[in-house]
Amino acid sequence: MTELPPIGIGTWENTDPDACATAVQTALDMGYTHVDTADIYGNEVHVGEGIARADVDREEFVLATKAHTQATGLTYDDVITTAEQSLERLGVDYLDLLYVHWPTGDYEPAETLPAYDELVERGLVDRVGLSNFTPELLDEAKSHLDAPITAHQVEMHPLLQQRELREYAREDDHWLVAYSPLARGEVFDVPEVEAVAEKHGVSEAQVSLAWLLTKENVAAIPKATSEAHVRDNYAALNLDLDPEDVERIDAIDREERLVEIDGAPWL
Repeated sequence: MTELPPIGIGTWENTDPDACATAVQTALDMGYTHVDTADIYGNEVHVGEGIARADVDREEFVLATKAHTQATGLTYDDVITTAEQSLERLGVDYLDLLYVHWPTGDYEPAETLPAYDELVERGLVDRVGLSNFTPELLDEAKSHLDAPITAHQVEMHPLLQQRELREYAREDDHWLVAYSPLARGEVFDVPEVEAVAEKHGVSEAQVSLAWLLTKENVAAIPKATSEAHVRDNYAALNLDLDPEDVERIDAIDREERLVEIDGAPWL
């Protein structure tokens, strides 16, 4: 399996030009090696500015973006054009990872996915990712792709533990990348997470991220804007949870999905 850094910086809703660029620059200079954005976020230019400001060589970090049906469409030609425009906005020569953002709208596996293979063959994209798919849709996508699926990005946190997709990722040997890994702040008020955080003297954010990283084939991309949050999230890499801590969070019997769109495959 291709390696993917365990914690990256997410940029969803970070559309203030300077704040976004500064957050990306801060993260890269701090040691992050995974930056995640999307064309529909409207911030690829700002992310690119942060990359340009950072004292880090392009080859030293993973850069991921996504093509979205509502932004530019997912026909074959749309995907090619979107990728080329993303490269221009980001100011880079290649993408490490390009996702299908949602399998909705004009997404058609037989037309959309060959464009991803074409981008890989041209060297504009190194790896292919999918986002917000079900196991059945993953199976279907694999039948239309020559390139392997490197990553599947989904909402995942202690309140939505994605056990089925985690098992699929292990069996297929791809990464499950957790977006909204802090449940949009909801984890701060989860008693089990609060108790573990108090035990270790750390934030609930660090506990949630450290818990995710105890799972095989799982990485996380928490959104952060301030330097304090960027730094706090990164510190989760040094938090070793005890087995009983992990079991305590594993046992949370809740399934709360916070990200929904019309046409989502689980609706």
